[in-house]
Amino acid sequence: MPRKKSVQLDVSVIIPAYNAEKTLPNCLDALRNQSTKPNEIIVVDDGSKDETKTVAESYSLVKVIAQKNQGPAKARNAGARAAKSEIIIFLDSDCVPEKNWVQEMLVPLADEKVAGVQGAYKSKQTSLVARFDQLDIEYRYEKMKRAKKLDWIGTYSAAYLKKVFLDEGGFDETFPKASGEDAELSYRLAKKGHQLYFASSAFVYHTHPETLTHYLRVKFFRAYWRTRMYLKHPEKSIKDSYTPHALKINFFVGGAFLLLLAYTLARLLLSPLSKALVYDELLTLLAGLGIIFLVITATMIDFILYLAKKDFRIVPAGLIIIFLRSLTFVLGAGFGLIDPRVRA
Repeated sequence: MPRKKSVQLDVSVIIPAYNAEKTLPNCLDALRNQSTKPNEIIVVDDGSKDETKTVAESYSLVKVIAQKNQGPAKARNAGARAAKSEIIIFLDSDCVPEKNWVQEMLVPLADEKVAGVQGAYKSKQTSLVARFDQLDIEYRYEKMKRAKKLDWIGTYSAAYLKKVFLDEGGFDETFPKASGEDAELSYRLAKKGHQLYFASSAFVYHTHPETLTHYLRVKFFRAYWRTRMYLKHPEKSIKDSYTPHALKINFFVGGAFLLLLAYTLARLLLSPLSKALVYDELLTLLAGLGIIFLVITATMIDFILYLAKKDFRIVPAGLIIIFLRSLTFVLGAGFGLIDPRVRA
C-alpha cells in the first residue's frame, strides 16, 4: 500500500467517557495539539457521576453528547451517528495520543480498499506487572504485522470509514461493558471482505494495571464477557490475527488443571477422610500442577524468549503471571457461560 506524507481526509474523533474527569483533559489537550487537526471532536458522556461533561464542555472545539449510562458500545455508536466526517476515529478517554497520531491513523485510509485501522499502545510505566502487560501487547503487535489478513481492531485507537461502520451496524450494543464488542465488529467486517490495517506508528499512551491482583481481575472480566463474542464467532476461539495461538492452547490446558482441582475437591468431600487419602490427592494435585505449569511454559516459549530479549528481569515473574493468567481466563469464561446475559 502506498504511503503518503500528507493525507487530507475529513475526520471526527469520538471519545466515549464515563467518570473521566481526571483523564479527559490530557486526552483533549493532546488532540488539540495534533499535527493534523481533526475536523471535530465528539465526547459522549455515558451517564458520568462526576464532572466529565463539564470538563468536555470547557473545550470550545468539543461537541458533547450526553446519554444515560448504557455502556461504551452504545456511546460509540451515538458518536458515530452524530459525526459529520467521512472518517471516524475512536479514542478512549484515558489515552493520550502522540502528536502525529491522527495523521498516522489516516495514512492507510488513503487506500480506498482499507475500511478500518488499528493504532498502537505505548506506556511509560515501569512496574513489573505493567511492563509485562505492555510487552505482551507489543508481542501481539508483531503477530499483527506478519498477518496476511487482519481481523482485529481494538477501540482504544480505531479508525473506520463511517459509511462502512454504519452500514455494518456499528458495535453490538448487547455488550454491556468494554468486553469484546470491538473484536466482534472486526470479525464481522473481515468476514464481509473489508480490509483492515495495523498502523504500527499511530501511538497512544495508556496505563496498564500496576498490581497482579488488578491485572488478573481485568483478565477475569475480559474473559467473562468475551465469551459472548466467541459464542457469536466460535471459529475465532481457535485462531485470530491478534491472539497468539499458544494462548488459546493454554486456555484448554488451564481448564484441564481446574478440572483436576474440582475432581480432587470432590474426592475429598465425598470420600471418608483419612491421612492417606488427603496425602494421595494432594500429591496428585501437585503433580498435575507441575505438569500443567511445564506445558504452559513450553507452549509460551516464544513469548518467554521475547520477554528475555526485551527485559530479562521480567522473565521469572512472567512465568508465574502467564500461568495464573491461563487459569484466570478459564475461570472468567466458565462463569461467563452460566450468565444468561452472556449467552443471550
